[in-house]
Amino acid sequence: MTMKLIDGKEVAEQMKARIAAEVAAMVAAGAKAPHLVAVLVGDDGASQTYVGHKEKCCAEVGFRSTVIRLAGTTTEAELLALIAALNDDPDVDGFIVQLPLPAQIGEQKVIEAIDPRKDVDGFHPINVGRMVAGLPAYVSATPAGILQLLKYYNIETAGKHCVVVGRSNIVGRPMANLLSQKGWDCTVTLCHSRTRDLPSVVRSGDIIVAALGKAEFITADMVREGAVVIDVGITRVPSEKTKSGWKLLGDVKFDEVAPRCSYITPVPGGVGPMTIVALMDNTLKAARKEIFSE
Repeated sequence: MTMKLIDGKEVAEQMKARIAAEVAAMVAAGAKAPHLVAVLVGDDGASQTYVGHKEKCCAEVGFRSTVIRLAGTTTEAELLALIAALNDDPDVDGFIVQLPLPAQIGEQKVIEAIDPRKDVDGFHPINVGRMVAGLPAYVSATPAGILQLLKYYNIETAGKHCVVVGRSNIVGRPMANLLSQKGWDCTVTLCHSRTRDLPSVVRSGDIIVAALGKAEFITADMVREGAVVIDVGITRVPSEKTKSGWKLLGDVKFDEVAPRCSYITPVPGGVGPMTIVALMDNTLKAARKEIFSE
């Protein structure tokens, strides 16, 4: 069996080219370029890096991009007032509030304050509910990006057993729901920290989505021969071999798991690039009013 590496960078570049062409056509026809706003509260290093990647991607596809940086001492009321203003601003097509937020701000309250029509992160309960019902919705970017990878590589999903490890509202739960829907037709098992005999459950999966945030948790003995492995995890660990002094590890112990796989995503360069381009795709849909008509 030959293992094939799933190249998220390659797929993301093709999606960006498609989005850029569509934006150019919109502008040529007299429409304004889509406008994405990112709100960053505090100085979390990983969040700043991620928002920087989003700014770069916006420029590459022809979007307008605005980053609003707020102090870590910002109150919940101040952030909610800003969200209300963005909701009412006709120049803003979509916006995100970068998570995590400082302890004094309730994340769920913030998520629910965002207008679902501008919720390009796909976290608002209305978008989640529409997604679960199989209705048009803004789908959380990481699960949406993973679906694009499976589609690009023609990975068969119908009738396959997919094991999703991790039950977050951002990745695990929406991923499990989407793969069970018509058109993907997986039989899905959603695992978590209380799952009994987790290694044997994961080993039963034809497709494994690792999204629990623990570096190199999935080892070779947990993966059946020929499985498709999608590694969502990204953990910074110290490294003396890199200039930065750290390296990125996924949730999968890549070197020992990869030889057992038919397909596997690397970290970095797998799911990460797809998450950002899926956000761009949601923003384009928001600019076109594709999900919620006026």
